[in-house]
Amino acid sequence: MSKHLMVFYGFIRQQPGNEEAQLTPLLRLGAGACAGIIAMSATYPMDMVRGRLTVQTEKSPHQYRGILHALSTVFREEGPRALYKGWLPSVIGVIPYVGLNFAVYESLKDWLIKSKPFGLAEDSELSVATRLACGAAAGTVGQTVAYPLDVIRRRMQMVGWKDAASVVTGDRKSKIPLEYTGMIDAFRKTVRHEGFGALYKGLVPNSVKVVPSIAIAFVTYEIVKDILGVEMRISDG
Repeated sequence: MSKHLMVFYGFIRQQPGNEEAQLTPLLRLGAGACAGIIAMSATYPMDMVRGRLTVQTEKSPHQYRGILHALSTVFREEGPRALYKGWLPSVIGVIPYVGLNFAVYESLKDWLIKSKPFGLAEDSELSVATRLACGAAAGTVGQTVAYPLDVIRRRMQMVGWKDAASVVTGDRKSKIPLEYTGMIDAFRKTVRHEGFGALYKGLVPNSVKVVPSIAIAFVTYEIVKDILGVEMRISDG
């Protein structure tokens, strides 16, 4: 979801007309969520086949030779709707993910600027290192809360892939059927067969990748904004 985060961030900063125009936090969240959902939907088939290519091994039921081969194979053997398996939990996950990221990031910044603990803020400005820390904290919270939806999305993407259960569960002898009637069914079966902890499988390695990228994306965007002289903040209004 991290690529949609900056779509959200850029969108909500493009306030119309003059500098006096302001959007309420709720409208910003709604507008940004819509922007993120549109961006995610447009690229979702690529994300779906990326998920399959990522877990593919020499013993996988299908051997995809690349992105185009994977797209054409899924389309031909499973139908066009298969390219959007797991789309619903992704859509639902956009709102808490981006909402928490921005809420935590901006709240931390505001608190540090106002309270100036440990001399971290000077003249209402934060250092790059401090901004990175705020971004990392925001990414950690957002990623942790939204992660179960990401797990379910990945599992739903594998439905229809013969013998994929052993790949998804990490157990080559797994006999658990990887068939879901929908998002709720996927949640229910995952918890019933593997326990609640299965909803957080892979959280740590995923966070190692996602959290720094979110922190860097926030800081880079703000630096570029400062260079261009754009004086807009998500927390205005």
